[in-house]
Amino acid sequence: MFQAIRTLLEVEKRLSLHPRTRLCPLFASTTQQKRYFTSYKRPFLHSASQPAPAHTCCFPINSASSKFVTIASVNMSSAVEAKKTSKLEFQRLPLNAVPVHYDITIKPNFDNFTFEGVENIDLKINETSPNIVMNAVELNILKAVWKDSGTGKEQVAQTISVDETTEIFTAAFQPPLQSGTGTILLEFTGSMNDKMKGFYRSKFKGSDGQDKYNGVTQFEATDARRAFPCFDEPSHKATFNISLVVEKNKTALSNMPVKEIQAYPEDDKLHVVKYERSPIMSTYLVAYCIGDFEYVETTSSDGVLCRVYTPPGKKNQGKFALSVTAKVLPYYKEYFGIAYPLPKLDLIAIADFSAGAMENWGLITYRETCLLVDEEETSATSRQWIALVVGHEIAHQWFGNYVTMEWWTHLWLNEGYASFVEFLCVDFLFPEYDIWTQFVTDTFVRALELDSLKNSHPIEVPVGHPREVDEIFDDISYSKGASIIRMLHRYIGDADFRKGMNIYLTRHQYKNTFTEDLWRSLEEASGKPIGQVMGTWTKQMGFPLIRVQSEQNGDTRVMRLTQEKYWADPNLKNSKEHNDYSWMVPVAFCSASDPNTPICQTLMEEKMVTVELPGIRSDEWVKLNPGAVGFYRVRYPPELLVEFLPAIKNKILPPLDRIGLLDDLFAMVQSGESSTVLRTLDAFKNEDNFTVWSSISNVMSKLNLLFAYTDYHDQFKKFGIHLFSGIADSVGWEPKEGESHLDTMLRSLVLLRLTSFGHEKTIQESKRRLNLHRNGDQTIPADLRPVVYRGVISEGDEETLEMMLKMYRESDMLEEQDRIGRSLGLAKNLNVLKKVLEFAISEDVRSQDTVFIMISVGMNKVGRPLAWNFFKENKKFLGERYPSGGLIARLVKHLCENFVTEEDARSVTEFFAENPFAGTERTVQQVVESIRLNEQWLKRDERLVGEFLTNAI
Repeated sequence: MFQAIRTLLEVEKRLSLHPRTRLCPLFASTTQQKRYFTSYKRPFLHSASQPAPAHTCCFPINSASSKFVTIASVNMSSAVEAKKTSKLEFQRLPLNAVPVHYDITIKPNFDNFTFEGVENIDLKINETSPNIVMNAVELNILKAVWKDSGTGKEQVAQTISVDETTEIFTAAFQPPLQSGTGTILLEFTGSMNDKMKGFYRSKFKGSDGQDKYNGVTQFEATDARRAFPCFDEPSHKATFNISLVVEKNKTALSNMPVKEIQAYPEDDKLHVVKYERSPIMSTYLVAYCIGDFEYVETTSSDGVLCRVYTPPGKKNQGKFALSVTAKVLPYYKEYFGIAYPLPKLDLIAIADFSAGAMENWGLITYRETCLLVDEEETSATSRQWIALVVGHEIAHQWFGNYVTMEWWTHLWLNEGYASFVEFLCVDFLFPEYDIWTQFVTDTFVRALELDSLKNSHPIEVPVGHPREVDEIFDDISYSKGASIIRMLHRYIGDADFRKGMNIYLTRHQYKNTFTEDLWRSLEEASGKPIGQVMGTWTKQMGFPLIRVQSEQNGDTRVMRLTQEKYWADPNLKNSKEHNDYSWMVPVAFCSASDPNTPICQTLMEEKMVTVELPGIRSDEWVKLNPGAVGFYRVRYPPELLVEFLPAIKNKILPPLDRIGLLDDLFAMVQSGESSTVLRTLDAFKNEDNFTVWSSISNVMSKLNLLFAYTDYHDQFKKFGIHLFSGIADSVGWEPKEGESHLDTMLRSLVLLRLTSFGHEKTIQESKRRLNLHRNGDQTIPADLRPVVYRGVISEGDEETLEMMLKMYRESDMLEEQDRIGRSLGLAKNLNVLKKVLEFAISEDVRSQDTVFIMISVGMNKVGRPLAWNFFKENKKFLGERYPSGGLIARLVKHLCENFVTEEDARSVTEFFAENPFAGTERTVQQVVESIRLNEQWLKRDERLVGEFLTNAI
């Protein structure tokens, strides 16, 4: 195979010119170059005269050769030792050689799940060096040959070493390579793993009912090195020519359109699909997919060919995402003032996918549940989610792909911006979603919750070893990043924001940036001190609590504001570092006379500030942070808080402000500033807004988890039924003619919450509807299926479980499987829960879904100890299935964070000290902190809440 591919590559080289002298702009400025060298260590370069790294062994390149190749040892002890090291020493790649262009040919074998590859990398050698150092892991590098473009001379590498611990590949040459340009030829093999990273296999059922496989890629953050040797850092941008040797009946896709298809000399069942050269981009954005797919297509109004690829038989389910794509591209073009730079954009649904989606340039990959819409089977909630995910990934085509962060420390430049912009586009496309109100409950509040912990981290967090990268794909980079961009957008206004975005994207196109580059562009557009203000939000963790005092002076309201760091743990208010925090806070006010319009906006530059608001009557309330735009909490004294209650009850306060008041009050309860939020919740009984009820539901859900450990849990559930019964009667079970998208979502939300409170009427109706559905008499609407499934299993026995597992196995819709799977953990029967956990790791459940079924058991007080013990008993299996990444961190978080005793905290700490899971270190710290906060909260408030519930019910 290698000889055949080399022949094809030689023909290709003669037919086209390689830009050997065209250099990739590694740094946009000397300032960036200085930051690189001063921020990160240079690696140790080993050569033929120096010993190879640990955990390697040497084999002859071939039986007739005296040359040796060093490849990874198969001894797993090295991996075990590496895993025990919580912080591995890390150096970025040296700059003695930098890539300009990759020419890569990959030939997969679906019979044994391996692949062969041949690769030519055009390099610029910056200084005389005996080594070329790049990244590779889980690859067998069979050959490395250097060809100097000036002299034409070839050199075979004396040794080739791959250190599996550092994921570094080194080709050593003697004599040393001279500065200039040239090409390194590499031949290698690898495995198509089942870990959902690198170039991996994804299983699906064929039309004959047999298991079949597609080959797909997931390279972010540092897994391109599992598919081909490369300079796997975002700053090492280059162009790419990808070629795939595939069966003729398979669909083969990559970032760029097909350039040509050639015959494959060794097998007439195969052909070589060659793709156009890509723009300059980072390795983590390279993608290719091979398998059985069909598609729907259209062309956007600005001339981009758009396709959505789906599994066979599901192409109609791609129409919604296709419509969103075709509308989003011209919207972003107009908003950013820059057209999408590629000729095509493909979106593809993947059955096995660890994340929700990945923004590979020109070929965006998605989990099926994040892309496909079935008119009968897809809920309104899922449809809305799909619109957001599509908008998010397409936003990355500009933020992340067109302009890329220099290093993972600046990940938020990708994720925070895309998480903000996705709401811009969905609000434009679907104003009926009222999506900015939902932003507060789904994004803003989630970020505040995580960032209140001592074990949070700044938005810009130093990242070293690749295993640390996964830890920052969290609600700080995504949700806090989006929230402070939303605050910044309000601070400078939409016109200057758009102007600044255009300056940033134009100035740094195809280059790498630091956060400061963005601030300079926005400063230039707005004339405001963006860098000075925003540095206080990105370089330190946490956010301010603003305490409000108010007095009337004639017709002027005098507002005195004091800021301090908000801690979820009240003990930290007296800590040494408490007074070290300070932010520059854009603050705004609204009043009762016009709650929808800010009456004053200013910048709080000190820890204390006095603001005078003229023209405010003495009987008029004034509220800080209208629209919940500022990323901070507000603490009103009780006498001011009471003034808002009538405006909540009669809904004079806009929904965002009703949410803001409730959530801030709940945060005060969590941190010991107030005793209970339950009295205030009574003011919301007449509420009719979906998003406000979503906020109420979040509060009640957290309290339900906590109070399950008290003697008054039954009373609390009665209070919940009392609170939700009015709105439940209003929305009912049956859709009403002409009801809105949000009304549909509200029905599901309310009935789900009643189910969690054990509302017998709702549970009995669930059983009735499932029987009708199973008998074929009445189909359950997609939006009500989570309600029905959870209601039925909550009182179900082993026979009920078998019925639901049968439904799971019979469905070919992953969204339906997901609904059923996430419902199973609500059972109260211990034997049922044990079987649910066993089912979660069975062959019937995809690896991506195992986590969520186990989490559903862990969210149940009865099942929590079972799930935790099951995790510990299956640590080896789970560690191998999820070697790193967000899925295992999510599992750890949700299985453990709702325990409530110091004994639990110690148990979690001790287990992970002895059994570390890569990428979960920060999560474990946060979980242990949350457990201790739960214990404090119960000790502090249990008696008072019990008294309230005794008198209220």
